[in-house]
Amino acid sequence: MLAIPNFSEGRDPHVIAALEQALTATPGVRLLDIHTDPDHNRSVYTLAAVDQHASLADAITAGAARAIDLLDITTHMGSHPHVGMLDVAPIVYMDEAECGSACAQALVLGDRLGNELGIPVFLYGALTDFRVTRADIRRGGPWALQARIEAGELVPDFGPRALHPRAGAALVSARPPLIAFNVELAPPATLQTAQLIAALIREGGAEGLPSVRAIGLTLPHREDVAQVSTNIDDYRRTSPAAVVEAIARHATPLRAEVVGLPPRAAFQDFPEQLAVANRRYLEDALHSVTDSGADND
Repeated sequence: MLAIPNFSEGRDPHVIAALEQALTATPGVRLLDIHTDPDHNRSVYTLAAVDQHASLADAITAGAARAIDLLDITTHMGSHPHVGMLDVAPIVYMDEAECGSACAQALVLGDRLGNELGIPVFLYGALTDFRVTRADIRRGGPWALQARIEAGELVPDFGPRALHPRAGAALVSARPPLIAFNVELAPPATLQTAQLIAALIREGGAEGLPSVRAIGLTLPHREDVAQVSTNIDDYRRTSPAAVVEAIARHATPLRAEVVGLPPRAAFQDFPEQLAVANRRYLEDALHSVTDSGADND
């Protein structure tokens, strides 16, 4: 079983390292990958429970407590949609046999974040029978979320009915692996180009790809290169290759990147001519930590 907490900090290496230390202090929890991005101002940690007694809920709660010490939602700036410093914390199951355990861990995590740390927690995805999505809760950002709570439009599933003054809110779910996949566009593509393409290709758009969420943005650290940033909720319905093909109908893909660790099968039909940064496979990372754990026992 995995956990993939997303923290709204991708620029300060000391903070990123301190969060890693807190997340991996729980026995039996190993770090598989960190992806940081200064433009999104976000770090994505992939954690694995390498024995049956390891608590991913403990690990993420420790990371969230450290984030409260180090981060402040009121000063955060970044291009990725967010409502909190521990913005999203999914528990990830690799097969259906793990689904029940992952849901239980996610509910324990939500309870601990809400009642121990005072962070309002909203469940989404499978834990809400897919009635609620990340985008539903993030719409308008943290201060819009606070207004919606005060108006009674949204009620946290755990914790107080007010954003934490430093941590904001957190989103928690259990899910199978998704593919966080970004495609940079060759000049002269602009922010408007990226936004138009994202609106066309996301599920529900005019050219909607099933299971695809997409936004368009620019990357100041890459000289304002335009990017289509996607989450592919089910790569068996839409592969990264299909996303690239859809984007290429409107602009030239320049470069792609993967955030986190995708299953190998997600890239089996990917075009070789397009470079993909950070492409490492989940199976290889799991094999590596399992082998190293066996050596250390």
